[in-house]
Amino acid sequence: MKKEERAGIIIRELKKLYTNAECMLKYSGIPERLVVATILSAQTTDAAVNKVTPLLWKRYSTMEKLSSADLSDVEEILKTIGLFRNKAKFIVKAAGYMSESGLRDSIDELIKIPGVGRKTANVIMGEIFGKPAITVDTHVKRLSGRLGLTEETNPAKIEFALKKIIPETEQIKFCHRLITHGRQICKARKPLCSACTLREICPSSEKGSR
Repeated sequence: MKKEERAGIIIRELKKLYTNAECMLKYSGIPERLVVATILSAQTTDAAVNKVTPLLWKRYSTMEKLSSADLSDVEEILKTIGLFRNKAKFIVKAAGYMSESGLRDSIDELIKIPGVGRKTANVIMGEIFGKPAITVDTHVKRLSGRLGLTEETNPAKIEFALKKIIPETEQIKFCHRLITHGRQICKARKPLCSACTLREICPSSEKGSR
C-alpha cells in the first residue's frame, strides 16, 4: 500500500473517532502564553502544564512581567514538572524576546525565540496563525512510524515526510487526532491493538497489512 493511500485511510478513520480533537494546552487565547505552555510541555504532559500555568499567569500576567521575574520564583511555580529549572530559564528569556519582537507567522522567525524549536513553532503556526503545520511530538513520532507513514526517526525529517502525504487542509487536525489516538489507544508501552480501528492496515499490528 502506498503511503498516500495509507494516509488517506488514517485521516478518514481518525476523523470519525476524534471529530473535535484540539490543542489541550490552555492559554486563554493569548498567543504568547501558548508559546510558553508549549515550551513547558517538553517531556511533560499537557495536564501537568495546565496545572502550573494558571499560577504562572496569576503571578506574571504579561510577558513584560515574566521577562523580569526572579528565576527562583519561576522555578518554585514550575517545580512539579520535568526539567523545571531549564524551562524556567527558557520561558523568562522567551518572554523577553516576545515582549520586544512579538510573534511572526514564520517558522524561521519563531525558532529565534529562546526555547522554541520546530515542534513549538509548528504549534504556533497552526493554532495561532492557522497555517498548515505538522507538529511532531512524541506521539506523532511514534505513531507515524508504527502506522507505516514514514521510516524517518528524526523529528524534522518526519515533519517533512508527513507534509508530502497529508493534505495541507488536514495537517493541523491530523496531528491533534494522531496525538489523541496515541494517548488513548496506541500507547508507547502497551498499545491497545485489539481496540484499534486502524489495526487492519497497521504494519505494526499482527493483523495489519503492509
